[in-house]
Amino acid sequence: MSFSQYPEYRDSGVEWLGEVPAHWYVAPLASRFDVQLGKMLDTSRVTGDHLRPYLRAFDVQWGRVNTLDLPQMDFDEGDRVKFALRCGDLLVNEGGTPGRAAIWDGQLAECYYQKALHRLRPKSNSGATSCFLYRVFEWAVAKGVFAAASNSATIEHLPAEKLRRHRFAFPPLTEQLAISTFLDRETTKIDALVAEQRRLVELLKEKRQAVIAHAVTKGLSPDAPMKPSGVEWLGEVPAHWEVARLGALFHEVAEPGLDDLPILSVSIHSGVSDGEVREDEMERKVTRSEDRTKYKRVEPGDLVYNMMRAWQGAFGAVTVLGMVSPAYVVARPRCNLGTQYVEHLLRSPHAIEEMRRNSRGITDFRLRLYWDEFKDVRIAVPPVGEAVAICASISEMDGEFDALTAEAERAITLLQERRTALISAAVTGQIDVRGLAATEVA
Repeated sequence: MSFSQYPEYRDSGVEWLGEVPAHWYVAPLASRFDVQLGKMLDTSRVTGDHLRPYLRAFDVQWGRVNTLDLPQMDFDEGDRVKFALRCGDLLVNEGGTPGRAAIWDGQLAECYYQKALHRLRPKSNSGATSCFLYRVFEWAVAKGVFAAASNSATIEHLPAEKLRRHRFAFPPLTEQLAISTFLDRETTKIDALVAEQRRLVELLKEKRQAVIAHAVTKGLSPDAPMKPSGVEWLGEVPAHWEVARLGALFHEVAEPGLDDLPILSVSIHSGVSDGEVREDEMERKVTRSEDRTKYKRVEPGDLVYNMMRAWQGAFGAVTVLGMVSPAYVVARPRCNLGTQYVEHLLRSPHAIEEMRRNSRGITDFRLRLYWDEFKDVRIAVPPVGEAVAICASISEMDGEFDALTAEAERAITLLQERRTALISAAVTGQIDVRGLAATEVA
């Protein structure tokens, strides 16, 4: 789609705005909108006499407002006049992601908001509309305008006074509506394409998981004769595979670490790392001990699992000399059985559920899979050569899935960049969409 430009531009006088159409007005936000910060949350004053639902910053996401299970606090008669929301109000986050916004469309007959939110309401006869300003905020947040204006060294905030003083370019009301109509139409198309690509990524993940699970429990040959495994979560397995307890295949080891060995970690997504991972790169915040002898030494071929996250698939085959957390279990193979194959098997959905069943604890995040329970879990093991072939097939398949996923992720990035660029060009007047919007309405 090609776009025309306005016939004449002028300097807006605002560095981050640049040039705008000559007939647009550049003015402080407070000249067009009433800006009101929400009510201070005071739990000590919740008496129950005037309880009303209110919105928090969390409830205001881009383009949508959560109204389910809202908290309540007292709003007296004066508060209800001051903080009541009206259809068409623009709600803007004061902190967290300063400037994140959504339009209130009257989902509830009566609703209020707390101090973490600004309420922006067009002034009478101001020639301003919330739907246009919402798009301006989308672009401004992407550009970092409000982050640069925050007044805290640690947590970003957008104080009401600074928000009121922010200068924006306002086209005539008919143009604001035309731009909003155009952007609603175009961003809806782009969002649908992004949703398709994200769904594709999820389908690829599900397909990959299903293919791996089938390979490690049924083998690669569709014609192989099958037999009952005698293990509920395994079902039938190839007739020539062995079914054995993990304790018959591995034994637990706890050798002290050495200062010159890297500390390896176990991820629920990628198994055991092949080198030391920096603390700021780890999935969870972990404090490491300076005394490395407290860690457990591991060697290639060992199977390692995180007792606290085994129910999520935190298993891995070790490929390098290193050491792991004392909270991990290290299992060393009793024979040449292909630990990488066992890793793939134990990270499959049915195996993870079996690990959960054998773990001890009151709630999910307190579950622990101890060696005594782990060693009694029964798995099916193919001959070593077949296990190697299965792992090689999985590796080849991973490459194909990774390529398809990367392509979908690139498409998402390009679509999102296109979306941001389109909003930026429209709300700053770099493109003239008046005719396009009018055509759509017609």
